Amino acid sequence: MKQELTNLLASYEARILGQKTNLRLLLSAVLSGGHVLLEGVPGTGKTQMVRTLAGLLGGSFNRIQFTPDLLPSDITGSMIYNIKEGNFQTLKGPIFTNILLADEINRTPAKTQAALLEAMEEKQVTIQGETYPLPDVFFVVATQNPIEFEGTYPLPEAQQDRFLFKLMIDFPSFDEEMQVLKQVIENRFDSSSVEEALDLATFSAIRKEISEVTISDSVLDYVMKIVRKTREAEAIRYGASTRAGISIGKAAQAWAYLSGRDYVTPDDIKMVAKPALRHRIHLSPHVELEGATVDRIIEELVGSVPVPR
Repeated sequence: MKQELTNLLASYEARILGQKTNLRLLLSAVLSGGHVLLEGVPGTGKTQMVRTLAGLLGGSFNRIQFTPDLLPSDITGSMIYNIKEGNFQTLKGPIFTNILLADEINRTPAKTQAALLEAMEEKQVTIQGETYPLPDVFFVVATQNPIEFEGTYPLPEAQQDRFLFKLMIDFPSFDEEMQVLKQVIENRFDSSSVEEALDLATFSAIRKEISEVTISDSVLDYVMKIVRKTREAEAIRYGASTRAGISIGKAAQAWAYLSGRDYVTPDDIKMVAKPALRHRIHLSPHVELEGATVDRIIEELVGSVPVPR
């Protein structure tokens, strides 16, 4: 693993306490070119987590607060007529950036949510019939609040499938939360002082190295069996798509690279399977009534697939 990436991870874990696994998963998703959905109650540091990563990567960063009256053009941009020069000009929206934080994405209607679809999948934006490419390094991290449903618009399945991971942000331990409290109360936490740990050129070079991490046929077979099992399990109403298998494979390559290896193991697959699947499958109604959770069903499902030797 490159020294710059080691330094970035160390700085990240030092600034965001109590979320070590989620930080590594978020970084793995970014390094594999994917987008991430963060879900957690207010005040658990979701926005700070993304803002800090953007500062460490040194790329451009924009934040959009999603509201019910937000329009698609508020995200992508629009054409305006310049009276002085007598022509139309394109005003590019905040989506033209390296890191986009879509804050509380489920608070805006489906029409505005859909404005992100083309950008996330094809890395391009169409404004008044003209297509504009997005930066080579571009990823979306969206947050949503799981406890308030009044005035919210659940993400359609098609859009959820575009996210590589769905990460659940929980409260840190007592000691870690106490440390955060002391840092903020004593003014020792300055969110504006994040130093760049990696430039975009190095980041792109690392992404190329990650794409060359070896994933054997037996491990790919393991991934495929897990994905197909989601379509056969009685507890699951709708199983995972082919994109889910691709996401697991790519994320496992990044996780292996962060672990200092140039090959993927079945343990890497197990580590990334839950965040890669939890937003892509839907439980059967009778299973939900029994109180089962998506995470528990995924654990049982992955555990039932024989591990390659």
